[in-house]
Amino acid sequence: MRQLSILKTLGLLCAVGIGPSASAQPADNYPGKPVRVLVPYSPGGATDIIARHVTTKLSEATGQQFIVDNRAGASGNIALELAARALPDGYTLLVGNVSTNAINETTFAQSLRTVPSRDLIGVTKLIEIPHIVAATPGLPANDIKQFIELAGRPDSRINYGSAGIGTYPHLDMVVLAKATGIDVTHVPFKGGAGQMVPGLISGEVQVMFVNLASSLPQVRAGRMKALATTAPQRLPELPTVPTMAEQGFAGIGTNAWNGMFAPAALPQPVLQRLYKQVAAILERPEFKEMLAKQLMTVNISASPVAFTELVKSETRKWANVVKENNIKIE
Repeated sequence: MRQLSILKTLGLLCAVGIGPSASAQPADNYPGKPVRVLVPYSPGGATDIIARHVTTKLSEATGQQFIVDNRAGASGNIALELAARALPDGYTLLVGNVSTNAINETTFAQSLRTVPSRDLIGVTKLIEIPHIVAATPGLPANDIKQFIELAGRPDSRINYGSAGIGTYPHLDMVVLAKATGIDVTHVPFKGGAGQMVPGLISGEVQVMFVNLASSLPQVRAGRMKALATTAPQRLPELPTVPTMAEQGFAGIGTNAWNGMFAPAALPQPVLQRLYKQVAAILERPEFKEMLAKQLMTVNISASPVAFTELVKSETRKWANVVKENNIKIE
């Protein structure tokens, strides 16, 4: 009788999703239905581009649809909070970046209804992307020194773009302005590079830190110009453009990363299965080559734990930047 009672109890626990088979079964069948992949910006920027490349390949590999859902706004917090509040079953994911998943936790501490480092778990880093300081072709400055001289004039009226208040393009310019004493006006775009780039081309803003994947075609077409790169060395795509370090501003400017995230309570078997599926795609030589042509370097994390720890470290680093520069977001 006692053995029968134990068996009945185990059966009841499994039926409600608790017990030894509860985590194994979802992983065996995952994905068993379409998966929503949230992107915190409008279509066209680097985060959206890598999300679409990865989801297309995941759909092909698994036979289930991985559907990109662009939820722009609030510096990425709309998508961030949707992901954090989603059921932890693997059917709502997020492709975020250094802004949404490392910086926002500090800059929006008073208004954010979630704690990203607590409520989301990293699956893997996907890519890293070099950045440039881009300017409108008509701006009478061709390097950072000339830009600083121009922005320092009493009659100067220069607007700079970002992906939103508290994002790294915003913080990078704040750091540069503090280091040089210039006064420039911030114009945030809620849709990321997909809106920043048109804003620069139209002249709404005159300068910005922006990723090379979104901006290189425009530089080559003459619709914007590069004043500097944030990479450690000159980029082969822009061999005549000096780095920030070469121009005396080492350490200013971010080479951003994008990564995939899931709700923190996602069962480990599902997380590990998803990690292996994504890593297998990123490791394909033809996939790496395709991304390299778009100035995106594949950077797979050793494990979900390793990526999660990296994001926590980045969160602490950017918290220091925010506090040192007294950045407050109401």
